[in-house]
Amino acid sequence: MDGVGDAVSTAPVAGGQGVVRDLITLTKPRIISLLLVTTVCAMFAAEQGVPGGWLILWTVVGGYLSAGGANTINQVVDRDIDAVMGRTERRPIVAGRISPAAALAYGVGLVVASVLVLGLLTTWFAAALSLVGVALYVGLYTLWLKRTTIHNIVIGGAAGAVPPLVGWAAVTGDITYGAVMLFAIVFAWTPPHFWALALMLRDDYSHAGVPMLPVVHGERATRQQVLLWTLVMLGTTLLPYAAGAGVLYVAGALVLGLPFLWMAWQLWRGDDRRPWAAITFHYSLLYLALLFVIVAVDASL
Repeated sequence: MDGVGDAVSTAPVAGGQGVVRDLITLTKPRIISLLLVTTVCAMFAAEQGVPGGWLILWTVVGGYLSAGGANTINQVVDRDIDAVMGRTERRPIVAGRISPAAALAYGVGLVVASVLVLGLLTTWFAAALSLVGVALYVGLYTLWLKRTTIHNIVIGGAAGAVPPLVGWAAVTGDITYGAVMLFAIVFAWTPPHFWALALMLRDDYSHAGVPMLPVVHGERATRQQVLLWTLVMLGTTLLPYAAGAGVLYVAGALVLGLPFLWMAWQLWRGDDRRPWAAITFHYSLLYLALLFVIVAVDASL
């Protein structure tokens, strides 16, 4: 009897924990963590020092809710694609653990909450920018570009570049040249970052019918584009110097950017896409985080 009683009492807890875990998974916390790094570091740059702790906290909370809501809605729309890709076939909606209707309500609720948090506790301009980011990601990228054109990543990359604008606006209530430069860095970083991943997942995208560059124009053309966009990105990272960034930032941008360029070069000239594509992709994550940390440190000094 004791064993049966324990089993009955613990089952709801386990089920509840599973639901919470799935709700968190829908927001894609690992992806959001990088977005929040760019947000917070942009706040340091806007403040030219250390922003208030409460302001940072509420901006991070609002930013997480906004990105998490957008990611959730994305998975509702893309559940047919996710179902045929090995990387995504175990996501909560595809696996049937959360219904599309419930996930959509949850995602919309997160977005509404993010607007209220950012608007009431930071600035309404930051809240409006976060809503623009959601619209770009869900409306422009997910609903339109992703399924129709190889330029989905280039144009849709604007959505992932919005968080630095949100952080800047949370501090100043405005956008200046420095904020635009941070936006441009993330925008230029997105194609080499994502096309390196697309090379790794070419077969998945082909099977799902998603017109990613390596599926439509082949691997060599994609490797070439990774190299070209890495050059564009490296040049873009030097532009903040014109907005007042110091020598520390310029040195850091070069120290981090030149290895990225070397990896893109190795990827372009190599015959096997996977090893260098994986190396380039994973380095790109570290690269962006460290580059924005340098932005924050340089501004603080």
